[in-house]
This record gives sequence, structure tokens and C-alpha cells, in this order.
Amino acid sequence: MNSLKRSSSRAFLGAGGAVALGLVILTPGLSRTPDAGLLEPLQAETTEQVAVEVLGYGETFGGVLSRALIPNADQQALILAFQEHASPSRLRVGTEITLRYRRGEADVRAIEVVVSPDELLRLERGDFGWRSSKLETPVWMDTMFVHGEITRDLWSAVVLNPDLEEMPRGDRAQVIDLMDRVFQWQLDFSRQIQSGDSYRLVFERQVRPDGSMRSGRIVAAEIVNRGRPLHAIWFDLHDDGVGGYYDLEGESLRRAFLKAPLEFRRISSRFNMNRFHPILNTRRPHIGVDYAAATGTPVMATSDGVVTIRGVQGGYGNLVEIRHSNGYVTRYAHLNGFASGVRAGSRVSQGQVIGYVGMTGLATGPHLHYELHQNGRPVDPLSVDIPSGDPIPAEFMPRWNVEADVRFALLNQAAQGPQFQMARAEVGGGELADGRAGVDGVGRVDTDAPSEDGAL
Repeated sequence: MNSLKRSSSRAFLGAGGAVALGLVILTPGLSRTPDAGLLEPLQAETTEQVAVEVLGYGETFGGVLSRALIPNADQQALILAFQEHASPSRLRVGTEITLRYRRGEADVRAIEVVVSPDELLRLERGDFGWRSSKLETPVWMDTMFVHGEITRDLWSAVVLNPDLEEMPRGDRAQVIDLMDRVFQWQLDFSRQIQSGDSYRLVFERQVRPDGSMRSGRIVAAEIVNRGRPLHAIWFDLHDDGVGGYYDLEGESLRRAFLKAPLEFRRISSRFNMNRFHPILNTRRPHIGVDYAAATGTPVMATSDGVVTIRGVQGGYGNLVEIRHSNGYVTRYAHLNGFASGVRAGSRVSQGQVIGYVGMTGLATGPHLHYELHQNGRPVDPLSVDIPSGDPIPAEFMPRWNVEADVRFALLNQAAQGPQFQMARAEVGGGELADGRAGVDGVGRVDTDAPSEDGAL
């Protein structure tokens, strides 16, 4: 009986407790949740302190170390370690030099120097002195799809395209330069582009952490000029990273010769078989074209070939002569100097710098005298019908057809509006790490290969 009473009593108290809890919850003005209070925030100090110095005008790397109160003995060791990978005397004004210390210690433990946009030099204190290492700035790949209509000029249509705001303005200008190089044999961007023309573009690029572009390459492009579409498809013929651009039929866009041997030029004298010579004061044939340009302007080989003459040649002054295939020879005269590695017997490629504009020999001012000879006779470089490059050989056509179809289809994606797609590192099985096929349709993204080079 007593045990029964105790049980009943507990049941009653339990029911009463529930009623009391209900009264607490339902009673106005009472807090629903007890306030446990707040703890004061804790400030945890890092184990490292960092100081950033900036190289000033006329200042040296050693001067920055002195300003940062680095001991003389360490300064000498740091400079020697630096010289293992780079020259401290070549650092530019504004270079950031980061000094790292352990908190509470006066001696610097590491120094980092940004030697270029793609390289960081790290100096670390070790058990046996200072050691150095060079770190490459990491990059990622992305593919850009964009199109636009030209209302004034191509520069404005690309650089001022509002849908490319994520891309640094300087990089957009580089895209135009690459477009110029791709279509330079079909179109003069400075004269033939007009309002109402349009473009579509698929472009690969390597992007640094700051958003700038390390390198880039056009994969496929279309320019509609005066209602006529021009196409360019990248194709790596020998699968060695050195490819070129072709139209939809597999014909090379590249011509055997560049239109001119230098980029920034003004024609000061044309090919003329009865020209009055300004120095000799007599009429004599002028069997070339003169391009007025500032002293030091780079001069490029207009076609692949072998250097046959490199040196002083009478009235020509400093001259480079190059022998090309199919009986062609080019001459570049009045040079101020020669490019490194250019000598008689050396091979040069189209667009390679071979020298620099000057006024050596019989010249009244700085300019380049350029000649083109075919089968031993001079021809006018501005009027000769320059042969095109080789088309895709028949044995490569099956692979070309597959890859060209994929890349041309990407242009339709560009027509849907400017966009960016991220690409990951290459993995096995022909897919990128995010599962997509690479933009070239074979699971490969490679922008280290050079694009077609040249000048208008």
C-alpha cells in the first residue's frame, strides 16, 4: 500500500510539473530561453609578421635590405642566393619585396620577390645559410566564347565589349592582336573593317590569380566583312604544338610571305625602275620598297628561309639576305644592327626578328629598304601575287574533318552570347577533370604552343 501511495505521489508531481511548465511557457513576459551570456572575443596573434617593401626609383635590392635593417652579413648572402636564379640589378621600380619574420624575433626568416608576373623568387634561411628557389605563378585554363558587331572599328568592338568586363582591358587588346595575326593575309584591319561587320570568337587562355592572361590562343574565329564570312580554324598538323590556321576547306590562311617586314611602317618610296636617287643625284632603278620607321624598330623575315648574307654590303649598309623556297630571295638593308643568332647559314622562320631599322649605307634617314627577287630578277613586293601556304595533306584530312567540325560548332556557342567556361587540368581518358571534353575535342588544352606569328 505504501509503495502504491509513493507511485501515485510521483505521478501527481509529474503531472503537476507538466502543468507548471505549461504555465511558464504560456505566461506572457517570461523568457522562453535562458540567457547563458556571451564570451568576450579572443584575438589570436599569428605566428608570423610580414613587412612589404617597394623598390623605389634608383634603388637597389641591397638598398631595400639596408632600409629594412638587414645585417650586412645577411645582405651579402641574400644577394648571392638571389643571383642563383635572377639578377637583382634587373628588378623594376615598384617591385614588391616581402619580408617574413617569426613573431617576437628580430631576424628575417624568409624574403619573397616578385621578379615577373609569372615568377616569384623565395629566399629562406636554412641551417647552413640562405637558399633560394623560384616558384611559378599558378594559372588555370578557361575558354572564352564571344561575339560582337562592329559599329566603329574592331578595337572598340572588342576592347569596349561590356560582356568582357571580367577580362583585363590590356588582355582584350592582346586578343585583337592575335586576331590580326590570324587574318593578316586576308584582311587589313586598319583599312577594310567597316561598320556593320561582325565577329565570333572562341579563345583559350591561361589566367593568373590576379585575373591577367599569361598566354592565349584563338581556337576558332569568324569575321564577316562586307557580308563575306572569313573563317579560321586552329589545327595542329603534326600534333607537336606548332600548328596553324586553315579555312573551312582546309586551305592554309598563311601566305608564303608577310605583306611587310615590320609592324609600324609608312611607305616612303616604292618600287620604281626610273627613280631619282636623293644622294647620288641621278636616275637609277629602285628595285625595292622603303619603309620609314624609327631607328631600332624590329625587322622581321617575311618568310621561312636560310640567311645567305649578313654584314656590310656597300650602299646597302648592314644587309641581311635570305634565300627562300621556289626561287625567292629577300633583302633587308640599312639596318642599325642584327638580331642575336642571325648569321650566314642560319635558318629563320616567318615573323622572326632578324635586325633593326637604321640608316647605314646610302640613306638620308632611318628606314628599311626591302627587296623581293624571284628566280634572279627583282619584283615589286607590293604587287606580286604571293603564293599561299600548303593545304592540309590528304593523309591528315580525316583528323582535320573531325576536329574542324568540333571547333566550328563552338562558334555557334559564341553566337549565343559572350561567356566563360573553366577548364581543369588534363587527366587520362581524353577528358578534363570536370568531366568535359577539351575545347579541341580531344581532351587537351594547350596554350603554350605559339600562335601563328607575323605582321600586317
